[in-house]
Amino acid sequence: MQPSNPNEIVRAHIRVKGRVQGVGFRAHVEYHAGRIGNLTGWVRNVGWDTVECVAEGERIRVEQLLTFSKQGPSISRVDECNVDYETPTGEFRGFGVKSSR
Repeated sequence: MQPSNPNEIVRAHIRVKGRVQGVGFRAHVEYHAGRIGNLTGWVRNVGWDTVECVAEGERIRVEQLLTFSKQGPSISRVDECNVDYETPTGEFRGFGVKSSR
């Protein structure tokens, strides 16, 4: 098995459950995506206990965003974090907050 290439372009579909509504979770993810840089995608609320995020970029950067998503802001509580890696599409031009579903 080959080690993963940190510069490989990947797409991660992240779903975080817990106390993630009303605690600045989406802003937290958007802020860190901007700080990491060179990431595209979006973050949005889903239901009352889930935040969903799609991020594309170099594997190392996407994994950094995943780490921040698992931690959340200090007043949040992450009970569960699931990630599915999908085929990158290159459809996004930036990273932002998307309307809730």
